[in-house]
Amino acid sequence: MASNQGHYVGTLPNDYAILARFASDDDHENQDEENNHLEDEELASTNDGDAGVERPITASLRARSPRRKSFPTSFIRPPPSTIPSMNFKSTPDKDPSTENGATENTPLLVPRIEEGQSGDEDRTKSNTAMFWEEMRILSKYTLPVFGTHILEYSLVIASVVSIGHLSTVALAAATLASMTASVSGFSIIQGFTSTLDTMLPSAWTSPQPQLVGLWSQRMVIVMTVTLIPVFGIWFNAEDILLFLKQDPEVAHLGGVYLKWLSIGLPAYAFNCISRRYFQSQGLFTVPTRIILVVAPINALLNYVLVWGPEPINLGYIGAPLATAISYNVVSIASVIYGVFYVPKTAWHPISRRSFTGLGILVQLGLAGVGQTASEWWSWELIGLAASLLGPVALATQSVLLVSASTTFQAPFALGVAVSVRIGNLLGEGKARRAGVVANTSIVLAMMIALFFSALFLIFRKSWARMFNDDPEVVTLVASIIPLVALFQVFDATSAVTNGVLRARGRQFTGALLNLSAYYIIGIPFGIWLAFKCGLALHGLWIGLTVSLVYCATGGVWLCLRTDWNKEVRKVMARIEAENKPGREDVERAVN
Repeated sequence: MASNQGHYVGTLPNDYAILARFASDDDHENQDEENNHLEDEELASTNDGDAGVERPITASLRARSPRRKSFPTSFIRPPPSTIPSMNFKSTPDKDPSTENGATENTPLLVPRIEEGQSGDEDRTKSNTAMFWEEMRILSKYTLPVFGTHILEYSLVIASVVSIGHLSTVALAAATLASMTASVSGFSIIQGFTSTLDTMLPSAWTSPQPQLVGLWSQRMVIVMTVTLIPVFGIWFNAEDILLFLKQDPEVAHLGGVYLKWLSIGLPAYAFNCISRRYFQSQGLFTVPTRIILVVAPINALLNYVLVWGPEPINLGYIGAPLATAISYNVVSIASVIYGVFYVPKTAWHPISRRSFTGLGILVQLGLAGVGQTASEWWSWELIGLAASLLGPVALATQSVLLVSASTTFQAPFALGVAVSVRIGNLLGEGKARRAGVVANTSIVLAMMIALFFSALFLIFRKSWARMFNDDPEVVTLVASIIPLVALFQVFDATSAVTNGVLRARGRQFTGALLNLSAYYIIGIPFGIWLAFKCGLALHGLWIGLTVSLVYCATGGVWLCLRTDWNKEVRKVMARIEAENKPGREDVERAVN
């Protein structure tokens, strides 16, 4: 199911390791003795078998940068612009900040997300202990993300509800326009910005957290170019809909809706980027707080602009305008919050460097579109097929689709949380814990799915009455609900494994998995069952379930076979390549 659109074992995600500016000479000597001791310990453990699996990676990390602990007292990291490469190391008789030309702008705070334990402690911990730690962390990450998605979804719902009371034609036009917006715009934006799920979290916990800001700036440039053809489609939507044999009046109103909604299109794209900017730093509650304030404003705008007093009553166009205004308000609030209330550790000054390295974003972005948009589009095709089965089947499909879309927001939020968590751990070089997180997320997804499955089964006979009182619709929904309950398990698992693939930069693999699942297996099979075997709407949902069984099985298999030590090396190579201008190593490091 496609999305329509923090808490820890340690400190809060935006807590930072406080550096002592007046560290004594003894501090430097102690740090040097500790580093020597750690190097001796690593050399002595090269023949320890399984216990030393992660040693080559941690040794490599320490060779690139000083050992970063939760509260270091003798190392002040030089400013990003003065670091020639990742191969720097502090010495007891020289202050690194002085040696590298630190100024009054040198950051005195080292970013750190202390959800888990240190890498050394992880080596002595059992997988079971880490499982329970990560279960708690992922749960606390997921809750604010879930709230964000539900509230964002309410922006669209408010628009449809306000228009629904105008006329049936207006409702049909708004529904058609929303579907067109999702297929041609929102799904494209979500697919491209999913690239940041790969780039930002690992950059934040790496020795160069300012790359979070740099990659975000680059994505803004990519999205600016990407929106040009989207605007072209939206401003010519009426002609396109007429070409697709839609009713002329509905096509006209749908085109008008999209023209007004386009006012908020750049803001929607920016919001997708800013949300990932905050989430990669562990600031999961920031987007939630913003949308929590904007959602009631959006509802009020919809009422006032559609049904308000005569001077400001705009009728039909008031709904898309209200949504567009809300998207822009979210953008403005995000900028204000980021500038005044978030430390600048992740920010990178805007420069010509922001216009370099765009190739990898385009490459991963196109794969992300294949992974995300293919899922969105498949549900639109199923809706179109359901419309051929008659009004009762179409009404039933609407009830089931809204229900499944709503419950999907929870595992989708978990998928976002696991992308961030794994990315953070890969940036820290914690390969083993990253693997535990992936396995934990699958178990947690199953638990979420079982809860919703039970909910559907318990209320299956009365579920449809929340949406429609037609006895035929109620009966048909009750007969398909058990299939939807089974569907939840694979839908949730697929959502989470997609998140793991994004964290690894494997959007292309996810795209192949989704495309083959829906367009080669699920949809053709469902249409055959519906129209050739006479199973009607049941057949379509059987086809969807089969496609998600395939997605979930393939995703779990890919997660279990992941070489997490290799994933850490890829992240380190990508970060190090950023220090070598003119080279294309970043693109190779992702693959």
